[in-house]
Amino acid sequence: MISLLDTKNGERRDIPMNETVKSTLNALERRSDFVFSNRNGNRIHNAQIQVAFHEALTKSGIEDFHFHDLRHTFASNLVMQEDVELNDVRELLGHKTMTMTLRYAHLSPKHKTRVVNILDRVMSQNPPQEKAEERKVLEFKK
Repeated sequence: MISLLDTKNGERRDIPMNETVKSTLNALERRSDFVFSNRNGNRIHNAQIQVAFHEALTKSGIEDFHFHDLRHTFASNLVMQEDVELNDVRELLGHKTMTMTLRYAHLSPKHKTRVVNILDRVMSQNPPQEKAEERKVLEFKK
């Protein structure tokens, strides 16, 4: 589990680790109980993490990317999976409202195309039974 103690809303949040995170952390040289620590094993703070992040971006040639963009990427990649519920993403991000989660969850153009193409499959499996002009019109009275 990843325990977030210093969150924006002041509430502790525990998030399960996937296998990629576990193996990455296990491969790191351990200096202390903190994941992010200095050479002496002391906890480093957000400002120091930001500096290291920007150095990594510069070295890798990545432009116009910010630390906070990682939250958008996390949310977007999850919501584009078939078996992920939006409420699960909301909880993992620590949002109180679904509205805030929707601000983070962006669909890629490729994903939108795949979703819209589902209509082709649905319509080919269930073709209309009659021509549009032959369909019966129902009238509803108040």
